[in-house]
Amino acid sequence: MSLLYILLGAFAGALSGLIGIGGGVIIVPSLIFLFGFSQQEAQGTTLGLLVPPIGILAAWTYYQQGYVNFKVAALICLGFVLGGLLGAKLAINLPSNILEKIFGILLLLIALKMIFSNPSGSSRL
Repeated sequence: MSLLYILLGAFAGALSGLIGIGGGVIIVPSLIFLFGFSQQEAQGTTLGLLVPPIGILAAWTYYQQGYVNFKVAALICLGFVLGGLLGAKLAINLPSNILEKIFGILLLLIALKMIFSNPSGSSRL
């Protein structure tokens, strides 16, 4: 079973490095559907693995090519820490089926936006 978790991490890490998605997009559904975790357990486990700097080598590769904006990353990180705390407090009190629906709807909306967006247009703030 440990090898399957390592393979899941390698797959999620490869996709994260390849297309910049958060590992949770792959790991959370995998833990639920392949390993039988509850939504809360999958989310908590995924957040637990993100605590160490797992993306450091991928980020370094992008940095070497000039693709890392540290100011923006630091600001998002600050918001992420605060938002993560509030979101976690909310999530542990929601029924698992409601949390699964919220997660799925969010993934669907993101997918639709990416599929139907103008590829040459930039929405940078």
